[in-house]
Amino acid sequence: MQGQKPKIERYHLHRAHPEKLQFEVYDLKTYREENLEKASKPHSHSYYQLIWFLTGSGEHTLDFKTYAIRDNSVLFVSKDQIHFFDQNLDLTGWMIHFNESFFMHSDVDIFLKYNIFNTAKRPSYVIDEKTSEIAASYLALIREELAYRPRFGYEEVVRFLLKSFLINLERVHQKDENTDIGFNSHYELQFFKFKQCLEGHYASGLSVKGYADMLNISSKTLGTITKTIVGRSPSQLISERIVLEAKRMLKYTPVQIGELAFRLGFEDVSYFIKFFKRTMGCSPGVYRNQVVGK
Repeated sequence: MQGQKPKIERYHLHRAHPEKLQFEVYDLKTYREENLEKASKPHSHSYYQLIWFLTGSGEHTLDFKTYAIRDNSVLFVSKDQIHFFDQNLDLTGWMIHFNESFFMHSDVDIFLKYNIFNTAKRPSYVIDEKTSEIAASYLALIREELAYRPRFGYEEVVRFLLKSFLINLERVHQKDENTDIGFNSHYELQFFKFKQCLEGHYASGLSVKGYADMLNISSKTLGTITKTIVGRSPSQLISERIVLEAKRMLKYTPVQIGELAFRLGFEDVSYFIKFFKRTMGCSPGVYRNQVVGK
């Protein structure tokens, strides 16, 4: 197809060295200068990325939206999201990369993951001076630990500091959104666990019952949970996640419709086309023609 995008790259953190700490901090300006072309092309990664712009301007594109870069702004990039920088190198700040295996150890981590790295919410915002000072102190302690990696317990210290860093930022985010932080009900924890299952299995063709079984609850209970928390049914959330991935592939890759359907767990291509059209109001082919080149 004319004007179609090349295959997007997917990057990994220490994939060939699982023994290494699954966490890194980079100076943003240095990173951009060393990865100018790579970072400026649409790509995704299997790890989580937090970008803290201390100073700078320009834009950063995340999935289907472009965000203005402002002084003291933070941007949260979840794994598998497609994003890229513009060509502007006049930036200072920090980039934090970490794998899920490093981060996920408790229910609080599930909450942080699905609130901070939430593609449906505001992934970029400006932090105030006080929050910036606190975040900078955590980051300085993290970098000090990383400078002496053989020290006893350094990995745990880095993990706790990272969580403190993220909680500090999330307090600002939630305050701006006028919402409370924390699990207010058992349903919320179950909902986040459902979202975690969905991220891992959306392309497996699982039914609502399949997800409910994974959570050791009934389909009816799962429906009550999702309706209570977000006002939508489990099947709607499953469909939305599948469509999101289809939209990413249609916009940024040249994958054929039939192959895309297979990748997303559909055995019948025509059913996938109907499914996509029912959600988006147009066929996958029409959607691709509309968004390619934008």
